Amino acid sequence: MSTARQVLLSSRDLASLVAKGEIDELSRGVYRRADAPETAHADLLAVCARAPRAVVCDESALALHELIYDIPAAVHIAVPRGTRRPTISYPPTVVAQYAPTTFTLGVERFEAAPGETIPMYNTPRSVVDAMRHRSRIGETLALSALGPYLRRSGRDGVSQLPYLTRELGALSVIRPSVEAVLA
Repeated sequence: MSTARQVLLSSRDLASLVAKGEIDELSRGVYRRADAPETAHADLLAVCARAPRAVVCDESALALHELIYDIPAAVHIAVPRGTRRPTISYPPTVVAQYAPTTFTLGVERFEAAPGETIPMYNTPRSVVDAMRHRSRIGETLALSALGPYLRRSGRDGVSQLPYLTRELGALSVIRPSVEAVLA
């Protein structure tokens, strides 16, 4: 909507474009051209447009990294602790707050549609966060993400975990789980 205002489109003009099928409304105030390339991640694009400082995390990031096979019922995002938590009713959104000192650790860009990227946590960070927050997202889900990560990434993947676990204060949680999976 803010971009539409910059090019002098009124809300009536936007409603007309939606009615004609020239644009699609992804979420309140978030529009996308109808002829834009197809994407299975329109919900992620909508949430990241509504919350530009947010990073895709937890179940959503695990699913994008193909570490879990469940389709998340909501888009999971993180914002720095101490900032305003975005309120997004559609698409359903779960907001977590992470420490500002570690918030940007492991952020990468994911191409949700051709030429459209969103911020999300990389694979090792997503696995460490799943283990750290296993009481919130479920221990079964966290462990089911750890196994494929370790099998797929091998020694290189295991070697990336110590730095992240130290930075995020999760060494006591990760070590026994990694040992159990590798045993």
